[in-house]
Amino acid sequence: MSPTLALQGGCLRAARRAPGLAHLLAPASAATMTARIAPPRTADLPTIPRSFATSAASRYKQPGVPGSDLPIPSVSGKIPEMPPYPYGPRQVYHQSNKGLYGSSRIQFGNHVSEKHSVKARRTWRPNVHRKRLWSESLGVFVTTRVTTRVLRTIDKVGGLDEYLLGRKPQRVKDLGPWGWRLRWRIMQTPAVQERLNRERVALGLPPKDYDAFRRDAEQPLPDGTPAGETLMVETDKMLADESEFQLTADEGEAAEAAKDDFMKEEKPAR
Repeated sequence: MSPTLALQGGCLRAARRAPGLAHLLAPASAATMTARIAPPRTADLPTIPRSFATSAASRYKQPGVPGSDLPIPSVSGKIPEMPPYPYGPRQVYHQSNKGLYGSSRIQFGNHVSEKHSVKARRTWRPNVHRKRLWSESLGVFVTTRVTTRVLRTIDKVGGLDEYLLGRKPQRVKDLGPWGWRLRWRIMQTPAVQERLNRERVALGLPPKDYDAFRRDAEQPLPDGTPAGETLMVETDKMLADESEFQLTADEGEAAEAAKDDFMKEEKPAR
């Protein structure tokens, strides 16, 4: 008897003595073997979106502001009442739109070897850190990405609020879209509004009542025309429907007069 037949006979005798092990010794069918060997189908695998960015998305989890229902804005959420950033989103180095990067950008150049003067292309990236900066007007820590150069500027001017409230055009340009959102948020606090009123009084101007200004902006005009956000909603709806705007009599006459005077030759004065 061959060794293979002897081994099979021993396995069969063991299966008769222990009936519970018979299913382990039974030969597997072709379908069972295929199910064990076949890889999972592509449709059964979870679909993971591929990201082409070199860094993770900036999702700052900001704390709530004590005594206020107005939260700290996100880096990309829409805020209808906030004026648009005058310089628009940055078209180069998009990562700087979601942090306080100042004027820092990726710089390109060459790495030159000392011995053979061989040039190799290289880049210099801004030194960016994730920090929690204290805001005096909000009374909380604001989490943001910030470069070391902007950190030195914040320390020099006296804090985050002083940096955001800078009035020079270059400072407003260095803020970027995210700094503009933080600037608008701290200007809604009573502390900053009181400070702005003191500056108006020092210039000889009357103080500004921001609450009354918001209420007046929402009040309809004397002829019943809606104002404020309601007017903007109706205007956007008319633009979407391609409706015609009806001008009043005075506006129509002024438009016709301006049209008649367009490119009209004027006689020189003698």
